Amino acid sequence: QVQLEESGGGLVQAGGSLRLSCTASGRTFSSYAMGWFRQAPGKEREFVAAISRSGAYKDYADSVKGRFTISRDNAKNTVYLQLNSLKPEDTAVYYCASRLVYTQRTPKTVGEYDYWGQGTQVTVSS
Repeated sequence: QVQLEESGGGLVQAGGSLRLSCTASGRTFSSYAMGWFRQAPGKEREFVAAISRSGAYKDYADSVKGRFTISRDNAKNTVYLQLNSLKPEDTAVYYCASRLVYTQRTPKTVGEYDYWGQGTQVTVSS
């Protein structure tokens, strides 16, 4: 069982930045691909970014490419999401997720992940 806890959300003006963190329990963090998803009110949960178990491979949704950066520190059991140039449409609850993998894959769908955090709210004002 893996427990994930997100932090770092908040209220920010358009054009601002935030850094989200997600810390995982357990001793095998480096065996998990990690992803960030978000869900706005009335909308489905959508993929934002994913990172391979080693951190060598990363994938992003088109809507955040060039603005968001995913990274991880396996020694700290933590994955990060740096959010820059924020827009009001980035407002959502952001979730981190993990999946046990045996390759350097970067899963991009909700159904591919096994464990989820409780989410952290990001609100961008115009």
